[in-house]
Amino acid sequence: MTTRETELVLVADIGGTNARFALADLNGASRPRLHDEQKLSADRFASLQHAARHYLAQIKNRPPIRRAAIAVACPVTADEIRLTNRAWSFSRSELQAELGLQRLLVLNDFGAAARSIPALRDEEKTIIHHGEHNRPLAPISVIGPGTGMGVALITEFDARHWHVIETEGGHVSFAPQGSEERLLHEWLMARHGRVSVERVLSGDGLSRIHAALGGRPPSKRETPTGTLLSPADIVRLALAGDDVLARRSLARFCAILGSFAGDCALIHGARTVAIAGGMAPRFASFLRASAFVERFLDKGRFAAWLERVRVALVAHPEPGLLGAALALKDHE
Repeated sequence: MTTRETELVLVADIGGTNARFALADLNGASRPRLHDEQKLSADRFASLQHAARHYLAQIKNRPPIRRAAIAVACPVTADEIRLTNRAWSFSRSELQAELGLQRLLVLNDFGAAARSIPALRDEEKTIIHHGEHNRPLAPISVIGPGTGMGVALITEFDARHWHVIETEGGHVSFAPQGSEERLLHEWLMARHGRVSVERVLSGDGLSRIHAALGGRPPSKRETPTGTLLSPADIVRLALAGDDVLARRSLARFCAILGSFAGDCALIHGARTVAIAGGMAPRFASFLRASAFVERFLDKGRFAAWLERVRVALVAHPEPGLLGAALALKDHE
């Protein structure tokens, strides 16, 4: 066993749908290298502990794992952690003891995704709006529709040190624009009461948009024959090009995402906006051709200010894992 092998650490990105794991090498001045990445369906496991033990059992001939960084889709404010969109909870101290770790860092999943942004290579980003800048210039707003809507902010101390501010910005109120979005807002209010951005800009949100635009009554209960169409199916049909409702739904999703991205840029004073998460990379070309940029810039007197802001779509397959490894390296 080499010295480098003993430096591998466990990193994880735990969302509402999937639990992603990898081993990371923190040695050297370059960004951490990820090994043995694996995505597990969270439905298969009763707890995070169960999923982590399953993953580690699959890695043969590995050195002992003594350090870990785990990104979770929920606020991280105490020892007890409860995921927002998954019925998993755990105690940080108990998890550390159960996995035999000397050090455990737990951070918000979008805090981890944000931390990866400065380390991304050009080929790991798709530019949606060029703005004025050719590098990730801080402050950087990071947003990401997936199982929920993640939002984080990253600021630069100097050329080598970054500070991530984890937020729950996905739970701010949805601000509809135009008659179609006002109808969507009314549909969502009838179904859910208060309407947050996450109710619209998430996987389930795309399904809700599709149902509302298709004239489905906003019942809170679904029957086997009346379940909402899955976001994956909506995206597939929209990209195939022959389903008008699917294309209309995805186009509306992209437009609303543009408005929200512009709002985040204004709130954060951002000079860069990065879009991460599991959904948007699946329809990158559609997003670029949509009304996203038009709605991003549609901020009245501050349209010219937003013209200078760069918007990039993260194409790295696992930004949460990379960011978790970087965060652990920062702490050490």
